[in-house]
Order: sequence, then C-alpha cells, then structure tokens
Amino acid sequence: QVQLVESGGGLVHAGGSLRLSCAASGSIFSINAMGWYRQAPGKQRELVANMPSGGSTNYADSVKGRFTISRDNAKNTVYLQMNSLKPEDTAVYYCNAAVERLTGEYDYWGQGTQVTVSS
Repeated sequence: QVQLVESGGGLVHAGGSLRLSCAASGSIFSINAMGWYRQAPGKQRELVANMPSGGSTNYADSVKGRFTISRDNAKNTVYLQMNSLKPEDTAVYYCNAAVERLTGEYDYWGQGTQVTVSS
C-alpha cells in the first residue's frame, strides 16, 4: 500500500504565497513522476504542474512564472511553491504520484488540501 500525505494549504490574500508538500510512503520501489492537480467547485480536475523522475517540469499556462514544483527524491516528497496567488487559484489541490512497485506502475492520489485566495 502507498500513501500520499499533503500539507501546506490554507487561506491567503491575493498576492500572497503558500507552499504545499506531499510525502509518499509505503511499498515503493521508485516514483516515476509526481505532480499537483487542482479542482475548483463546479470544474474538472486540472493539471497544475508535474515533474517526471528525469527532472523536467510541466506547468499549466495559468501558473507559469508564479508556481514552482520541486522534488526531494530521497524523501519521496514533492513541493509546490505558489507565489503571487490569485483568487482564481482557489481550489482543492491534489498530489499525484506514479509509483513503481514490484507488480508494475500504479497511480496514487493524496486526500487533497484546500487553498483559498481572498481578493
């Protein structure tokens, strides 16, 4: 079994910053990719940023230049530094990991952490 535990969400004023963390634990051989998605009320879940094991990064156009994703592979942890937050960034943020186990690669999700940006 694999668990993803997120932390760092909260309420912040527009223009402020937050840092999300997500730590993976359990029966892990390796992690191929880690990333962050978000889902606002009434909207579909969307990719915010992800980072394959090779170190490249992908960002949604709406967060480029404001958000930075990083990984600590030794700790199986991914971070999302969010700067210059806007009210439209308000959503539940979910951590995602593509985990390699002995029986193959599996997709795991965290429980979600609320980010609320007030105007």
